[in-house]
Amino acid sequence: MTRSNQCELARQKNMRKQSDLVQGKRRDDGLSAAARKQWDSEIMQQKQKKANEKKEEPR
Repeated sequence: MTRSNQCELARQKNMRKQSDLVQGKRRDDGLSAAARKQWDSEIMQQKQKKANEKKEEPR
């Protein structure tokens, strides 16, 4: 059975999309692994600080 070109292109696009999800690719922001780890750490610290402040404020 033959496939139309549009169907074939859609199938290829879906395969690429699925492989990107499986591999866990992120957007390319140009950060090295160490810089990414530092950046993520700073964000998590900010979130934790905000959560602690919210938890301690009187109701």
